[in-house]
Amino acid sequence: MKKIQQFNHLWRHFGTDWLAFRLAYATRLKIGALRRKLPATHWHEQPLSKFLSDVKLADPEGYFEYRRLRAPGFFFDCENRQAFQSHFAGWDSAAVITPLELSARLERGELRYFEHTFAAAGFPPDWHRNPFTGQRAPVDLHWSAIGDFDYGDIKIIWEPSRFAFAYPLTRSYWRTGDDVHAERFWQAFEDWRAHNPPQLGVNWKCGQETAFRVMAWCFALYGLFDAPATTASRVAQLAQAIAVSGERIAANLDYALSQKNNHGISEAVGIFTIGTLFPEFREAASWQAKGREVLESQARELIYEDGAFSQHSLNYERLMLHDYLWAVRLGEIIGAPFSDELQTKLCAATNFLYQLQDETTGRLPNYGHNDGALVLPLNNSDYQDFRPLIQAMNYLTEKTRCYESGAWDEDLLWLFGEDALKSPVRQKTREDLQAAHSGYYTLRAQESFVFTGCGEFAHRPAQADLLHMDLWWRGQNIAMDAGTFSYHAPLPWDNALAHTAFHNTVTVDGFDQMNRAGKFLWLPWARGKCLHRCRSQAEHLACFEGTHNGFERLASPVGYRRAIAQLGECWLVVDELTAATDHQYRLHWLLADAPYEWNEQAKVMKLATAAGDYYLYLLTLEGNAEVSMVRADERSARGWCAPYYNDRQAALSVALTTCAKTVRWLSFFSPEPCSLENDESTLRVQSDNFQATVNWQTAERENNFRKPLIATLTIHGALKDRLEIG
Repeated sequence: MKKIQQFNHLWRHFGTDWLAFRLAYATRLKIGALRRKLPATHWHEQPLSKFLSDVKLADPEGYFEYRRLRAPGFFFDCENRQAFQSHFAGWDSAAVITPLELSARLERGELRYFEHTFAAAGFPPDWHRNPFTGQRAPVDLHWSAIGDFDYGDIKIIWEPSRFAFAYPLTRSYWRTGDDVHAERFWQAFEDWRAHNPPQLGVNWKCGQETAFRVMAWCFALYGLFDAPATTASRVAQLAQAIAVSGERIAANLDYALSQKNNHGISEAVGIFTIGTLFPEFREAASWQAKGREVLESQARELIYEDGAFSQHSLNYERLMLHDYLWAVRLGEIIGAPFSDELQTKLCAATNFLYQLQDETTGRLPNYGHNDGALVLPLNNSDYQDFRPLIQAMNYLTEKTRCYESGAWDEDLLWLFGEDALKSPVRQKTREDLQAAHSGYYTLRAQESFVFTGCGEFAHRPAQADLLHMDLWWRGQNIAMDAGTFSYHAPLPWDNALAHTAFHNTVTVDGFDQMNRAGKFLWLPWARGKCLHRCRSQAEHLACFEGTHNGFERLASPVGYRRAIAQLGECWLVVDELTAATDHQYRLHWLLADAPYEWNEQAKVMKLATAAGDYYLYLLTLEGNAEVSMVRADERSARGWCAPYYNDRQAALSVALTTCAKTVRWLSFFSPEPCSLENDESTLRVQSDNFQATVNWQTAERENNFRKPLIATLTIHGALKDRLEIG
């Protein structure tokens, strides 16, 4: 019965065509069709001449000369190197870590994983080994015979083979002209080639990984072309590997497209790049055309009108935009621009991320899956800083910058040249976001903002996190999303942070908002809805109210709605749950790991953050509740966050739990100490600087949410304002 229900949900959410394709694909895997289509071979069986339109170019010296004289244009030219050098010193002087340091650590065998964590992996590393666990994938199996999670977290094994280190090595060479950096790249490439024969082993398994590797190889090829280490034989071998990679991507692109996420986009960028930069390949024209076609169609389908992305992940949206940044810029360079429709989509996506950004740090909420991907590591900024991408995308679409000069400008230099650094700065205003199509909302005060998600899914949800709330204040992520940590790790860390219980929202009877049907699949899809949204004329008060039906599927259905109200720089969250029978309700908050004072009896948390003290007050309007606080629990995933993939850090987890038919909880966040008094109809808040009154709706509780939870907001003192809601 459970399998029949799941099949019905899949049919309803994905459609008949998708189901038919995935069943056929599973059959192709089982009978070995992919092994026959892309047989495992050795490099000598895939000579460069096989891929060239003119076999006379197959001689390494002749091919090298061809590339030197007739290679298509790229983002930069080696002749730019001396001019670029004048810009690097300023960026490096303020950096926590520079490309030169990364290059030096590679020499010591220290490889950076997911742009954050170093491991003694050796260099060149063992391309099939996880240095954190010692697990090793086989090298002699066709990639289609290797399971995604047969050897631990496959992403950790894949990471070195993305060749992300090619970017800092190239950046180091351009800074110094020292051939040692180029030699490190070429030694790594030769070693990878020796240990990864075509279609054999885990590093051929994913077309997206192959595309990222091709992009890094191309960047290094153009950036290191004039280095003494770049010899004719090495260039010919690299071209051969890129051609084989093109075959791998093109042959299985239909599977990537069936995922309706970044995989299809990345793989289209891969074949578009090869077709554009290697016109000497026989398949170049068809690969370029197919890549362009897919990139246009995927943007239409997967980038929503409000700028959000189908994958429900802010880091995957950055990945998607990095893909398009690369491809669209290449199209400009060769005089074959992409459509205006695509440019409009990219502009909307860029602004979407900008509106969700903390302006102090450049960070965004750690919302949705975060697998550590950073496709274009072209600057010294931290992985969590989105300014490099947004600055470059803003220049791509509008030919202006939206930030003043900083380390994030290095991307502009590499991708657009020196003139981009002189472009005008037109700063944009961040306002309350209402991305109604995708269901994302923000409310902004002068020094803080909140973010929440509350929409209907057009594509499969990533995490069970509807009505999760992030709170940012003076650059501090006070109430945070835990992130991901790992897609596949020993319990309790097996993608645990995707569950509702680890988000800043409510769970019922221990259930998620949706049923976990697979590692990346939730069924049936819950539906969220914005019920009310308004702001006062003086803009000191605002209110959002939303609901979702995730707990209405229970045997005794539960209705849930949440209101978020702004009172100056303070934030009130009201959670109401109603049912006909008793349920166990749990409200959870994950807070920044700062020195704290916790008064369990009064349910008050004081955080001593780097920006000042911050307070959380918890109240129960109806019934009683047990409260608990945990930091970095050794036996569970509670009290942890993962700002980087495969890296967990302590956080503060506070939870209220009660058993009742109906409950209404209040969570009050404030940058100053307050006293709170409440009764059935009113909440009164008093501090040294303001007084606020919140009036509830108390009548017609069973009105299908026609009336809002909050009736009026009033504030007096340093600020004076009033807002009537609904």
